[in-house]
Amino acid sequence: MKTLKFVLPLFFLTITSFAQEKKSSQKQQPEKESLLNNEYLIAVLDTVFRAEQEPIRSRDAMIEEYGVESKQANKYQEIYKRNHIVNEKKIRDILDKYGWPDIEIIGEQGNIAICAVIQHSDNEIRIKYLPLMRKAVNEKQLNPRFLVRAEDRIATERGDLQIYGGQMKYYPETKSFNVWPIYDPVNIDKRRAKIGLGPIAEHLKRRFNFEWNLEEQIKRSEEFEKERQQNNK
Repeated sequence: MKTLKFVLPLFFLTITSFAQEKKSSQKQQPEKESLLNNEYLIAVLDTVFRAEQEPIRSRDAMIEEYGVESKQANKYQEIYKRNHIVNEKKIRDILDKYGWPDIEIIGEQGNIAICAVIQHSDNEIRIKYLPLMRKAVNEKQLNPRFLVRAEDRIATERGDLQIYGGQMKYYPETKSFNVWPIYDPVNIDKRRAKIGLGPIAEHLKRRFNFEWNLEEQIKRSEEFEKERQQNNK
């Protein structure tokens, strides 16, 4: 009987120890899964960025060489459209399930990938995720320039004057690109500086190789607003 009393406590001690080890292992598992999910998320965003941007770059190169209405440019435009359908679904799944990802996980490149897809989507999608973008900016998870770009794109799609001047449009009648008309062009640099953006002339030259002419843009904005008011009568 003395031997049995010794063996039983030892047996229960072994069972308890095993259970504790198993429980400890289960606690550690989510951390491992989280790490794998983060790595997977980064890989997905990298794939999205390349699939979204590479055909655009090729298209723009063809536009520069052969013209915006050329077959060469249209070839890459069609590739981009097909890729975007897939990319949009991936980004919507991420944002709907997890909210805006932490910049410490995805980095600036991850934000660029997400915002590029949102920017290239329909206004309905941009408007849907605008509150999430604003929240990310307020929490220092997203650079304000991405929010500004989305707000200007929403305005142009609605037929309104843009605020910060980031949106260009191809005008078939002149076969050239120009800035979508801007609200109060005289003070645009003040608005841009307030949210941490550089002068509009520098931005347009760097991004589009476009020369900013304030007097021209004042005239275009006045004509745009006059025409819009007449159409709303």
